Amino acid sequence: MNKRRKKMRYVRLIIAIILVLLIDFPIIFLIINSFKSTNEIMMSTTGLIPKEFTWINYVSMMKNTNMLRNIGNSLFIAVIGTSSSVLIAGMAAFVMSRFRYKLVKAYSNFLLMMQMFPMVLSLIPLFILFKNLNIINTYQSVIFVYLSMSMPFCCWMFKGFFDSIPFELEQASWIDGCSKAQAFFRIIVPISGPGIAAVSIYSFLLCWNEFMIANIFLRSAELMTIPVGIQLFIQQYSTDWGGMFAAATTTMVPAFIIFLFFQKYIVSGAAAGGVKG
Repeated sequence: MNKRRKKMRYVRLIIAIILVLLIDFPIIFLIINSFKSTNEIMMSTTGLIPKEFTWINYVSMMKNTNMLRNIGNSLFIAVIGTSSSVLIAGMAAFVMSRFRYKLVKAYSNFLLMMQMFPMVLSLIPLFILFKNLNIINTYQSVIFVYLSMSMPFCCWMFKGFFDSIPFELEQASWIDGCSKAQAFFRIIVPISGPGIAAVSIYSFLLCWNEFMIANIFLRSAELMTIPVGIQLFIQQYSTDWGGMFAAATTTMVPAFIIFLFFQKYIVSGAAAGGVKG
């Protein structure tokens, strides 16, 4: 019986490995091809493994393109957008979780409606508005749009997490002399680590990977983000496949590191966000 169980475990392990390889094959293909020259990539006779591993794509990307500047732009926008989303959505979700007024309920329903509204329909009015405010081609324009995109989901994720925190903790802090604001920042926020981590990762990846908004509102090469910078490898009559693969591989590194170290918070925070209040 034990031998049969061991065989079943090995079979399951083999099946799991095969599924992982199949699912992650595009990423593996991308990383391996980043170490090939463009000529070797275009040759149909070459296999998946390069004949000779080369760093020329990464060296050329660093020297001849603005990818380092693009990475800095994306990092700045993602950090500002994420911190703003966590702060604003956290306070809004705390009100939604603890106060049962009609106005608060109406606001909660409005957030649900906002999640169903496609952002592409508002791009032309936003462009006109931002042009009148003279913030086209600035970081502020994309940060404002990213905040509006992430806010509904972040609020509901936070609300589900706050609903799972016992209300008695706040009541005990009130007895000790804390105000409601102090109870939020001193009691609720310190024990909301998984929820904050899940919201932060969602907001960060949204800002990091978004292309359309950045391509519309950031026009100068000095302000372009990573997805827009990668597009520049595609020219009218040719495509630098090696450079594009290297740039895309470099772009994946921050997301990979985040998921590697914070995956347990993503699962717990997302599960808490699914709790119905």
